[in-house]
Amino acid sequence: MSGIAGIGSSGKLDEVKKMLDKISYRGTDGVKEVETPQASLGIVWTVSQDKDSEGIERHGMVRDSTGDGHFAEAKAMGGKLVLKRDGLGVAPLYYGKTNSGNLCFASEVKALMEVTDDINELKPGHTFDGEHLEAYFELKKQTPLDGSPPEMSQELRRRLTESVKKCINMDVMGSWLSGGLDSSVLASLARPHLRILHTFAAGVQGAPDLEYAREVAGYIKSRHHEVEVNLEQMLKVLPNVIYSLESFDALLVRSSITNYLVAKMASDYVSDVFSGEGGDELFAGYEYLKSIPSSLLGDELIDITSRLHNTALQRVDRCASAHGTVAHTAFLDPWVVDFAIRIPVEYKIKNNVEKWILREAINVSLPERVLNRKKAKFWEGAGVRTLLAQYAETHISDNDFKREQTLENGWTLDSKEELMYYRIFHEYFGRLADLSWMGRTKK
Repeated sequence: MSGIAGIGSSGKLDEVKKMLDKISYRGTDGVKEVETPQASLGIVWTVSQDKDSEGIERHGMVRDSTGDGHFAEAKAMGGKLVLKRDGLGVAPLYYGKTNSGNLCFASEVKALMEVTDDINELKPGHTFDGEHLEAYFELKKQTPLDGSPPEMSQELRRRLTESVKKCINMDVMGSWLSGGLDSSVLASLARPHLRILHTFAAGVQGAPDLEYAREVAGYIKSRHHEVEVNLEQMLKVLPNVIYSLESFDALLVRSSITNYLVAKMASDYVSDVFSGEGGDELFAGYEYLKSIPSSLLGDELIDITSRLHNTALQRVDRCASAHGTVAHTAFLDPWVVDFAIRIPVEYKIKNNVEKWILREAINVSLPERVLNRKKAKFWEGAGVRTLLAQYAETHISDNDFKREQTLENGWTLDSKEELMYYRIFHEYFGRLADLSWMGRTKK
């Protein structure tokens, strides 16, 4: 993605440059700042996102987008600076007020902290002009589709294919590949439309993700790369992960470590990758969802999809952007989402099989063993959880945990592992009294 920053006042380009310096890795191929009567704006971008820089001088607008319906933008209009974020919050955007009362914004918190301590996340599907926060989109339950499963699976495959094709603007791309269903689906759909598809996997020695990813890569004939990690490597990269992620949420950090390493490896080969984020939420991929009554399942899927913006999607954005690459979340294309939320829940979990309709849609494109693989959380499949939890348990005393468990804002840390992450977070971002902008994974 690109990186954007700005202040709702003229004469602030020096401050904007400092903000952009903090997130320069989000765009290693270009930088531009422009001053208008209403605002001082700036953007950094990568080659594949050159279009994001086009409007800054002509329209007084900066925009961070992946070209597939996901964006964050700021535009000087009507004497005001107006911010806007896509409906699911795939692209990040934060805002606040400077000491002089000017609206300011940035793609990441660390950039915003250069000019203010007032940190807020712009909600997905909202606009904000410094005074009025207005919703233009909200993900809601819709009337279920009336059709047969074969018809639905065929249409789902068509929409996913078109979503993937919209993301392709070159003949060589990459895909983060865990060997799970979602990432495998996107890799298999992308492969026929690319001259070369590079796939990337990470995990500890013997991790199931590595095994399944190799099988998928061989089946679709991608150029496969993998990184085998150990505890020492994870601890070494952990500070960089937390700084990039801007979070200490244990589940989020845990899943980001291998994702960060995969993204780093991918950046040596490609500028753009596919990420399977969103498939579990749209198609009921988590085991706990099987225990929810069908009458309530649709509401739960809407809820967990709506929570992605400052948890899993933050991981995807930060891990890719930290290495100057763009991650495409094709499952979350608005055209796909609109169809997915209307698929009856009895076709998402059928005969106790999660994501049943998605498996039907893709059943001729993947090895049977991968097609029928049970859901494993990213950090579980990569073999990360036990190593980090055990390390924290042996390096943080019970007394220290008890003393530091409650934060100044009233939040309670869930584990010694999370305290280990918070200590690093505090070194970079200070002891912030207001963390309302930071998401926490639903337990």
